[in-house]
Amino acid sequence: MEFGFTTAVYVVAAVLFILSLGGLSGQESAKRAVWYGIAGMGLAVVATLIGPGSGLWLLSIILIAGGGIIGYYVAQRVQMTEMPQLVAAMHSLVGLAAVFVGFNAYIELGRVLTMSAEEREALEGFAALLAHKTPIEQSILKVEVFLGVFIGAVTFTGSVVAFGKLAGKVSSKAEKLPGGHMLNAGAAILSVLFLILFLNGAGIWTLIAMTLLAFFIGYHLIMGIGGADMPVVVSMLNSYSGWAAAAIGFSLGNDLLIVVGALVGSSGAILSYIMCKAMNRSFISVILGGFGNTTGPAMEVEGEQIAIDSDGVAATLNDADSVIIVPGYGMAVAQAQNAVSELTRKLRSAGKEVRFAIHPVAGRLPGHMNVLLAEAKVPYDIVMEMDEINEDFPRTDVAIIIGSNDIVNPAAQDDPNSPIAGMPVLEVWKSKQVFVLKRGQGTGYSGIENPLFFKENTRMYYGDARSSVDALLSKID
Repeated sequence: MEFGFTTAVYVVAAVLFILSLGGLSGQESAKRAVWYGIAGMGLAVVATLIGPGSGLWLLSIILIAGGGIIGYYVAQRVQMTEMPQLVAAMHSLVGLAAVFVGFNAYIELGRVLTMSAEEREALEGFAALLAHKTPIEQSILKVEVFLGVFIGAVTFTGSVVAFGKLAGKVSSKAEKLPGGHMLNAGAAILSVLFLILFLNGAGIWTLIAMTLLAFFIGYHLIMGIGGADMPVVVSMLNSYSGWAAAAIGFSLGNDLLIVVGALVGSSGAILSYIMCKAMNRSFISVILGGFGNTTGPAMEVEGEQIAIDSDGVAATLNDADSVIIVPGYGMAVAQAQNAVSELTRKLRSAGKEVRFAIHPVAGRLPGHMNVLLAEAKVPYDIVMEMDEINEDFPRTDVAIIIGSNDIVNPAAQDDPNSPIAGMPVLEVWKSKQVFVLKRGQGTGYSGIENPLFFKENTRMYYGDARSSVDALLSKID
C-alpha cells in the first residue's frame, strides 16, 4: 500500500513539474508555473519521507529545514543582477550532490556484498534494493554510478567557473591551456579506460581518478567560453545538472528523480539549442566549449562617440511618434526597470507607440530581461521578441539602448572576424535616432568594441541608467 501511495504521488508530482515547465514558456503563465513546481516538489519530498525505507526521516526533516533557512536567507540577499551567478551556484550543488551520491552508492554496494544472506534479508530501503541485484544488475549500477559521478563532476567545476565569470571574479575572456580541446579529449578517453577498469573490479581508485579528470574537463570547458556567450553556458549547465540528477535517480532507484532529471536535462538542452540558433552558433561548439575566439584581426572602428544630455534626449522623445527600448544587463545593474516602466507610461500617455525589443540572450540568463520588465509591471503585449520587431526599426523614430552591447552590435553583420560574427542582432542602427545609455566608453562585459556607438545617428547618454532615466521623466511632456 505504501509503495502504491508513493508511486501515485510521484506521478502527480511529475505532472505538476511538466505543467511548470510548460507554463514558464510564457510571461503570463510564469507565476502560476512556479507554484506548480513548488507544489510538485513539496509532494515529492513528503512522499519520499513517508515512503518505504525512509527510516531517517527526522534527520531528513532537520536537513531540509536547515537548507530551507539558508536558501531563504540567500534569496533575500541576492539582487536580480546576481541571479545568473546564483543559478550557476545552484547547478554546482546539484553536480556535487551527484558525485557524493555516486560514491555513496558504490561504497554501500561493497558493504552489502560482504554481508551474509541473513543480514541481507534484514536490510531496508536502498540497501535492500542493492542486496537483491543480480551480477548483471550490479554491473549496470556501476555504469550508472560512473556516469553520474562524471556528469556531476563536470557540472560542479563548470558551474563554479561560470559563477566566477558572471560575478566578475574570473576573466570573461575565453581562455584555454596549451593543447586546447586535445586536453579535454584526452581526459575523456582516459575516463573511458577507467570505466573499463572499474567494471572489471579495479576498485574505487578508478572512480576517484575519473572524478579528478571530470573536474578538470568541467573547468577547462567553461574557461574556454567567452563572456558574450554566458547565457548559453548557464542554459547548458542547467541541462548538465538535469542529467546529473537523472543519474542520481538511476543509482538510487528513484523513478521521480529520473523523470525530473530528464525533464530538466532535455529542456535545458532544447533551450541551449534555441539560443545557439539565435546566436548563429554551433550546438556542438557549445558542448565542447568552443566559443569566444576570433578568427582574425577585428575591423577598426572609425569616428567618435558623441555625447548628449537629458535635455537633448527628452526633446527628441517629445517629437517622436514611435520608440523602441532595448534593455540589457546594464539596466539590471542600475536597477532601472521601474524608472524605465514609468518612462514608458508617460510616453504612451502622450500618444506615442512604445515597445520593447528582447534579444534571446539579453542579460546573462535566459529570460533575464523579461523577468525584470514583468517585475516593473511593463505590459506583456508591448514586450516583443527579436524576430517580431527587428523589421520595424527602419520605421522607428527613436531606439533607446539601455545597457546593451553585443545584441545591438553591427559588427555581427559587418565584421567576419568579430567573435560574434553571424550572430543575429537587433538592427537598432536603422532607426532614425539611437540613444545609448551607458556608464562610460568601455567595451562592456564581453570586451567587444561596438561600431554602433560611433555611427552618425547615435548619441551617447552617459551615466547610471536609473539616474539617466529619472532625469528624463520630468522633461517628457
